[in-house]
Amino acid sequence: MANSKLGLPTKERNALLRNQVSYLLWYGKLETTEARAKSVRSKAEKLLTLAINTHDDILKVVKTIKDEKGVKSDREVLNDGPKKLAARRALMSYLYNIQEQRKEKETPASFKARTEGINHPLIEKIFNVYAPKYAERIKELGTGGGYTRIHKLDLRRGDNAQRVIIELV
Repeated sequence: MANSKLGLPTKERNALLRNQVSYLLWYGKLETTEARAKSVRSKAEKLLTLAINTHDDILKVVKTIKDEKGVKSDREVLNDGPKKLAARRALMSYLYNIQEQRKEKETPASFKARTEGINHPLIEKIFNVYAPKYAERIKELGTGGGYTRIHKLDLRRGDNAQRVIIELV
């Protein structure tokens, strides 16, 4: 069932899966049908594994920066290594770019300060939150995979499809 056609043409099926995987990784849970959830789980776990295996590939680079007065100063900057850069680009090519939303009662200035310098918030969340968390989990348990969980709900009215909630563990 994980590789089923879901009753859709290829382009529509791929767009649906990209959208649902992006939504799952951004919000952490998703309500859908069982067949779709199994397909989403398959793709989401592959993307998370790619991020987990490469999140430690970081290079320290010294850059010379010139300020307004013309004074040069050296600053250490952390750049992605070649493996992490390739993984980041692979994730960016598959996932939709979900933008950060302003929180309730947050001023525009504080929102701009919080999101400054972040061009792809979903990709940053995967590499900064999920990858270290699941890397620790792999060290503790000694096995990879199993980053998602599927809970069955009731049957959907109308077509009697099994509804489920898929969530990140």
